[in-house]
Amino acid sequence: MTELDYKLHIDSVVRRVEFARLQVSDHHIVKTIAVSKYSSSQEIEKLYNIGQRAFGENKVQDLKIKSQELQDLPLEWHFIGNLQKNKINNLLDIDPSLFHALDSIELALELQKKLLARDMKLECLVQINSAREDSKHGFMPEIALQSYKQIQEECPNINLKGVMSIGAHTDDKALLKKSFETTHDIYKQLDGATICSMGMSGDFELAIACGSNMIRLGSIMFNK
Repeated sequence: MTELDYKLHIDSVVRRVEFARLQVSDHHIVKTIAVSKYSSSQEIEKLYNIGQRAFGENKVQDLKIKSQELQDLPLEWHFIGNLQKNKINNLLDIDPSLFHALDSIELALELQKKLLARDMKLECLVQINSAREDSKHGFMPEIALQSYKQIQEECPNINLKGVMSIGAHTDDKALLKKSFETTHDIYKQLDGATICSMGMSGDFELAIACGSNMIRLGSIMFNK
């Protein structure tokens, strides 16, 4: 694919996001995180040159390597993967803009301890398993509100910004829609929350229709 063809491809993705957002409201803003976990630093730079600024990685080591390789570019790095407790310090060394997958009270307490020791704060999203699938991480919907408030009260160094979920793994659009609506219903009940992160390359338009204001696009952004 030539540079021009790639730019035209990205323009078409941007238009799809824009169309979906306008169906909700003129005032509904949607932020796109380009998920670069299967892409090289060179591919990230190519997308940066077209105008993308926020990138997400799901492995701490990959985030470390790519953020170092591209440190001269003003990129906004997001950590979107599930975090093992033994990798917390490594992640804090990188200090990402946002951690998307705070998925248990145990992880929150451990993260709080490490943040306090460094006199640091970290912006995070609470992950909700709105699809109720065993293969997914996150809080079950019925305890998500209570858990969010508990983290706010017990973990002052964690700056909660909202919620994240992954849509149901299904071809049934009604089930997928229900999983997004479940997350958005919880989001609406949270005081001060500003981010509802839902939607990936295959379902972002439906996610936006259900209220998402942050989408995580991988394959479609890197044309893979």
